[in-house]
Amino acid sequence: MKFDLDSLEVLEAIVEEGTFAGAARRLHRTQSAVSYSVAKLEEGLGVAVFDRRGHRARLTTTGRVVLDEGRALLHRGRRLQSLVSQLEQGWEARLEVIIDGILPMDPILGVLREFAAETVPTRVQVKMEFLGGVQYRFDADGADLMVVKDYEPAAHLRATALGSVEVVLLCGADHPLASVDPGDPVDRPGLQEFVELTIQDSSPGARYDARIFGGPRVFFLSDFHAKKAALLAGLGFGWMPMDMVSGELGRGELVEVPYLEGSRYEFQPAAVHRTDRALGPAGQRFLRSLQDAFRR
Repeated sequence: MKFDLDSLEVLEAIVEEGTFAGAARRLHRTQSAVSYSVAKLEEGLGVAVFDRRGHRARLTTTGRVVLDEGRALLHRGRRLQSLVSQLEQGWEARLEVIIDGILPMDPILGVLREFAAETVPTRVQVKMEFLGGVQYRFDADGADLMVVKDYEPAAHLRATALGSVEVVLLCGADHPLASVDPGDPVDRPGLQEFVELTIQDSSPGARYDARIFGGPRVFFLSDFHAKKAALLAGLGFGWMPMDMVSGELGRGELVEVPYLEGSRYEFQPAAVHRTDRALGPAGQRFLRSLQDAFRR
């Protein structure tokens, strides 16, 4: 079975125009060239695509199936042609972005939706890591961008500040710390009496997290969704990004722990890229859109 996209395009034009002559005018070809293309298609498939009886060209039952499947192939072929054309204009074939899991995902998902809606030709790959694992994966993969809570600066790295993120110290509604009087907040030794919930650093050489309270019982969870589930189950207490828990906090399912040194803090994440390998159009677009999304 042999055929090409050109013959499928001719088939589509004949059906949409109603005649071989109309297809010839649309495609700027001679009618004999159109007839030859159809003959080659039928020969390659080994079936009759058109019923040639009558004035207008009518598809056979098999021809209708060929047209329906052919249109899907034509769509993919035209998209491929468009993507190749855009890549030739300087778009990157691939953009890898490493995200710290503590960051709100809505701005990042918004940027990805923009890319999808506008058919940006670059394939964007997003990976989630935690703490030191973000920069470790950025370096190990040779990624293009990392969006981080904090990182180790270097001469070849340039950071763009994003909007602030609020973090709150919480426990479940049934946890003993939920009954602490806000007028008499608990101190560090008091917190150390309870199980602390935190996120495991995803780098091979996990570094110390200054926000850990350092009690004898610390449970390390894989991500913030698991941590929230553990908090709701009353397993312990821990820090959570406000955007992930505002609903549960408002409904009283989670309770802010009155801590002597402050139960909330803010940090300003940054989007970091390399200066020794310039961002292409997609990377620059991603960075600008991310800044706008965090501002909103």
